[in-house]
Amino acid sequence: THAPPQKMNKYKVVSIVLAIALLATMARLVAMHQGKNSPLAPNDKAEVVMQNIMQRKSVRSYTSQPVDRSKLDTLVRVAMAAPTGKNMRPWKFLIIDDKAVMQQLAQQLPRAKMLAEAQAAIVVCGDLSITDDKGKSSTNWTFDCSAATENLLLQAEAMGLGAVWTSVYPYDERMEAINATFKLPTHIVPFSLIPIGYPKGNPQPKDKYNKDNIHYNGW
Repeated sequence: THAPPQKMNKYKVVSIVLAIALLATMARLVAMHQGKNSPLAPNDKAEVVMQNIMQRKSVRSYTSQPVDRSKLDTLVRVAMAAPTGKNMRPWKFLIIDDKAVMQQLAQQLPRAKMLAEAQAAIVVCGDLSITDDKGKSSTNWTFDCSAATENLLLQAEAMGLGAVWTSVYPYDERMEAINATFKLPTHIVPFSLIPIGYPKGNPQPKDKYNKDNIHYNGW
């Protein structure tokens, strides 16, 4: 048997409507996908970067939520994108996620007591064995390690993590504590220790802008 002509026309109309709706939905999905993957306009990119820098803060209290190693790997990858004199890259990164070791260090380093609550930490180290094409060690390793540390802190902020820069170099007792705990080679100098975790509470950045610190074309 065959459907009456009137019913056949209704089926065709419904099919056409459904096809149009499907095509429209697919077009919206494609547009959304392209929008998510399209690069930010220069002004938008500048705003995102500025806001991340301005929102960075020193976080000294953390929740019990663990930090995945993949995130720690991302932090050191970004740290290694820092500027470095003569492209020598005189840095090494020691990642710590052993809670017992962190508790021990928290007792030895009064300025890094927050290690007892942190879920991980990264020690940025200078590698004095790295030399240039003339065989000379880097004279800028402290600058390079500072830049790497700041990169790491900014990436932590962007990832929703809390972190704080605690100084190790040039304080003998702090360097000795790190050296003794991890048996570092003599050519590796611990520079900074960065406790990491998810922020507890609602820490806020400080507004450090002061126009009196700015001078154009002379003092």
